[in-house]
Amino acid sequence: MVAFLAGAGEADFAAIRDATKTTDGNAGVHLRKLEDAGYVTVSKQFVARRPQSLYRLTDRGREALLTYVAHLEALLPPKESQS
Repeated sequence: MVAFLAGAGEADFAAIRDATKTTDGNAGVHLRKLEDAGYVTVSKQFVARRPQSLYRLTDRGREALLTYVAHLEALLPPKESQS
């Protein structure tokens, strides 16, 4: 979800749920935990009388993603130089 939001910028609940292929309940729990950790912000509004939740990655969330990616890269063997 964090990686998806890093690329999307802003996305509604349904787009995040669909992109991550999760259920409503699972997506809701994960997004709440990310919000509680300060990794995402949510703004709620009504569109055509229906509630809509829009999520954005925070600076803290982006930094956490970059740290995680750097950690994963450190676990990989070094690239062989090409001559």
